[in-house]
Amino acid sequence: MSPGGVASALANDGSKITLTGSGTFERGEDASGGGTWKTFSLAGVLTGSGTYKVTGFVSFALAPGTLSGIVDLIGNLADARAGLAILRISYSDGSKGVLAISCNHDGTPDSVFEGITASKGFTDYWNRVAPVDGVNANRTVFHVQ
Repeated sequence: MSPGGVASALANDGSKITLTGSGTFERGEDASGGGTWKTFSLAGVLTGSGTYKVTGFVSFALAPGTLSGIVDLIGNLADARAGLAILRISYSDGSKGVLAISCNHDGTPDSVFEGITASKGFTDYWNRVAPVDGVNANRTVFHVQ
């Protein structure tokens, strides 16, 4: 795993949002970070792109589980945690949304998914794209300090 990863989610009509990025937050305090976004139609045609930034912290819930069997280029592997973070974001085209970052490790309950979901304006990209073995995408990790 390395900083600035890529993850995608699908809307109800099959259109897709893909985000890259990284950031930091402290529970109950402001968050920072951001990256790039691209949206695609069901046919895979690019419909928009730009940057986004994190504008606020909503919540974080720690989940059980341990990360193993990977090379962690983000931080100390012993500091990796599973959980769910909810952040407010602002897109470069003026739209706003919410980003959910969910991280599942070994021993994390199956109710916790791996990946992201996001809203952008009135569209909710609620169906995360699951990670695939051997592909460095749709994977998340939190590090505590």
